[in-house]
Amino acid sequence: MTEVEAVVSMFERVGGAPTIDRLVESFYARMDSLPEADVIRAMHAPDLGPTKDVLKRYLGEWMGGPKHYSAERGHPRLRQRHMGFAIGDAERDAWLLCMRGALEEAIEDADARQEIYGLMAKLADWMRNQAGNPHDVGMQRP
Repeated sequence: MTEVEAVVSMFERVGGAPTIDRLVESFYARMDSLPEADVIRAMHAPDLGPTKDVLKRYLGEWMGGPKHYSAERGHPRLRQRHMGFAIGDAERDAWLLCMRGALEEAIEDADARQEIYGLMAKLADWMRNQAGNPHDVGMQRP
């Protein structure tokens, strides 16, 4: 008889909902306190409560947890949902700065943290909708 390796989602690997909650709280605390994040903090409402809840549901599902986000909001369509905000290199970099610190604070598993950050960096780069994003129609890098 052979052993079957259990597939563990990233959600389970990092500690589930309590870890996602800590990650999101740390992320927004950094956004509120780091001067480098002013550019992205200005894009948010004064009360971050509803935004935190959405990000917690999204990240939980994105990491393989319960599908609360899509059940409530449908397909993420992240670029479409963020098109009303000018997102260039500075905004991407500020978001990643906050997220890197939050990952360091909330996720103990260094390999998981690095894997998550790598995927988030690609996502953040793809979210840019200002000059410099090769995914934008009609825009090409020199």
